[in-house]
Amino acid sequence: MARLPRLCPIGIPQHIIQRGNNRQVCFASEDDFIAYTHWLTEYAQQFQVKVHAWVFMTNHVHLLATPMMENGISLMMQALGRRYVRYFNYTYQRTGTLWEGRFKSCVICVEEYFFICQRYIELNPVRANMVSHPIDYKWSSYRFHAQESLGLQSELWQPHELYLKLGHQQSARAKRYQALFKYHIPDEELGRIRSATHSDMALGNARFKEEIEQLTGRRVTPRKRGRKPSQMY
Repeated sequence: MARLPRLCPIGIPQHIIQRGNNRQVCFASEDDFIAYTHWLTEYAQQFQVKVHAWVFMTNHVHLLATPMMENGISLMMQALGRRYVRYFNYTYQRTGTLWEGRFKSCVICVEEYFFICQRYIELNPVRANMVSHPIDYKWSSYRFHAQESLGLQSELWQPHELYLKLGHQQSARAKRYQALFKYHIPDEELGRIRSATHSDMALGNARFKEEIEQLTGRRVTPRKRGRKPSQMY
């Protein structure tokens, strides 16, 4: 079956996942995380991608980002993937692939799913039982969103306008953002995020999906399973 073209409408956020091949380790040291962050920042700027949220786990990466040029996310991920694989293979004297095929992604309805998806990303280390609270995990964007003063700085972090609307001052934004993490994300919502991302579809209501289909000319919902009518008899 032919592979659907990437969804990459300008100005619409995407949830992105890239995993290590066979879930193998992609980050084996602090230096690896630093190198990946550096090149992600470089290529995000080069290909005009705003990175709003991230988490770098030992064997996979989650990003929440908005492309501001055509195919910006694909170009960013391709350049980043090649650069990091060269570094990783050289550092650990290995050869071959590191990533599990193409990265996975889905476009997101901002009003309905942006904060849910951002929380999903930043809570990843908690779900993996690595930490008890997202503030304790260094390689995620949570500390930037939750800081009550702009003490932490990062060229990578481009907060979304929805986050900026949480308050006029950073302290107000941080407190309201922290409050979002008092509630668990329902399993049903987790399932929707995972399903849309792994199938490269759209995450949102019917109106949003219809708008994306009209904008891109591409199907954004999975086809219903079942045999074709001619095969049913």
